[in-house]
Amino acid sequence: MYSRSSDAKNTPHRQATTGTGRSVDDARRRRRLAAAIGESLRELAIQLSLLNHQVGTQLDLRDVDLDCLDLVDRHGPLSPSALARHAGLHPATITGILDRLEAGGWVDRERDPSDRRAVVVRVVRERVPDLLRLYAGMNRSMNEIYAGYDESELELIADFLQRTANAGRSATEKLSDKE
Repeated sequence: MYSRSSDAKNTPHRQATTGTGRSVDDARRRRRLAAAIGESLRELAIQLSLLNHQVGTQLDLRDVDLDCLDLVDRHGPLSPSALARHAGLHPATITGILDRLEAGGWVDRERDPSDRRAVVVRVVRERVPDLLRLYAGMNRSMNEIYAGYDESELELIADFLQRTANAGRSATEKLSDKE
């Protein structure tokens, strides 16, 4: 019986190429890999969102409260307006979030030492272990995953994720500018 696959084994085969010099098969494979990465990133975003929701529920924090707490932890101390810019939220929304975070003992609002009229927001360091305890399972799992990669692979993954985060930040800023 004749089949294309058996014919390909017995006759010389010239692979078609794309305009970039890649074979059509290579281009297809690249598209499939890019689609798989995109799907994995979507699944990761969903799973992290669900994890953060569960953590927030345990701590009586809304998802957006947890996001803002993380932003203050990573970029702080921040003024409320700087936090609003980082979060892509309206300043009035930030006021309500900060009220909840302050009432829960997660942040302090203090006078800015460089401008006594201004306020900065700081994370209350004594509360951080409460968060770390709830993320401990995920952190353990991540450490196990890291162990399966060598240093150069981890560098590549870190670069990809940083560039992906930058692209997300840029897209968010563009959407925020349209409001």
